[in-house]
Amino acid sequence: MGRRKRSAGIALLAGAVLASTGVFGGNAVAATPGAKAATKAPAKASARPAAASSSRAAMLLDSITPSSGSTVGVAMPVSVVFSDPVAPSARANIERHLKLTTSVPVTGAWHWFGDRRVDFRPKHYWPSGTKVTLNANLTGVGDGYGRYGTHGYTHTFTIGADVESTISVPGHTMKVYRDGKVVRTMPIDAGSPQFPSWDGTMAVIDKQAKVRMTSCSVGITCDPHNPNYYDITLPWDVHLTFSGTYVHYSTADPHPGHANGSHGCVHLSWNDSEWFYNYSKQGDPVTITGSPRGKAAGDNGYADYDLSWSQWLAGSATGAITV
Repeated sequence: MGRRKRSAGIALLAGAVLASTGVFGGNAVAATPGAKAATKAPAKASARPAAASSSRAAMLLDSITPSSGSTVGVAMPVSVVFSDPVAPSARANIERHLKLTTSVPVTGAWHWFGDRRVDFRPKHYWPSGTKVTLNANLTGVGDGYGRYGTHGYTHTFTIGADVESTISVPGHTMKVYRDGKVVRTMPIDAGSPQFPSWDGTMAVIDKQAKVRMTSCSVGITCDPHNPNYYDITLPWDVHLTFSGTYVHYSTADPHPGHANGSHGCVHLSWNDSEWFYNYSKQGDPVTITGSPRGKAAGDNGYADYDLSWSQWLAGSATGAITV
């Protein structure tokens, strides 16, 4: 089988991506029964008591990422997803009620991706070891469309070791750094000219020991007779984009480092992919360079740092703050 035929490049595990059901989770926990919550709520998340019942429609959250009690990488944003749209006129007030406290001063800002998702990221990466608390004081806060918050949410998490990876597509090389020092250099293969990998910096979304990857799920082809068709389960999958980009091992490319032939994913050897799977964590930045596709959109996973600081501030209703 040729590498391009069965490389299982840009892959999507149906139903798993947007639900965040991987090893890291990342969902909001509602304070009262009946509130919308994502499939897998973290046990350590805490919510404050709800306000008195009201006939007003409720403003609810689908998720808060990262999950409470987690340890994440230096590029992990705080991402809050609302169940319904939020009007532009209401966003500044909502940002002011999403109160962040940190163990060391950090300058950052909120940024709206569309009308349901708002992320906070520092101007530069989080300092390793930072303790972060989000108090989402949303009780009584309106979304501009007649819905009002009935819950308060509290999430605490820690920024772990500074682990950063760089991938050179033309150089067929991946380097993993810890605290600025190279800990491992590995040969890779990336996307083919027909299906190039995304450039830019993508924080790890989650990871799974096995993922079923299909060409149909990502819109390449559903025809089994097409040479780009694939339906295969592969191991050691570190997830980079909602559109299905992974760093993983491929049975069609067991000895990478020679040609770019995947459907967009980054291939490592078995030993290297297993090592990277065990070494990486949610929020670790992976930066890909030299691919002709361009940068991933900021909300295609957690590619928040693909936006410049000025672009980031342009999507904020309240501007830069120091927490």
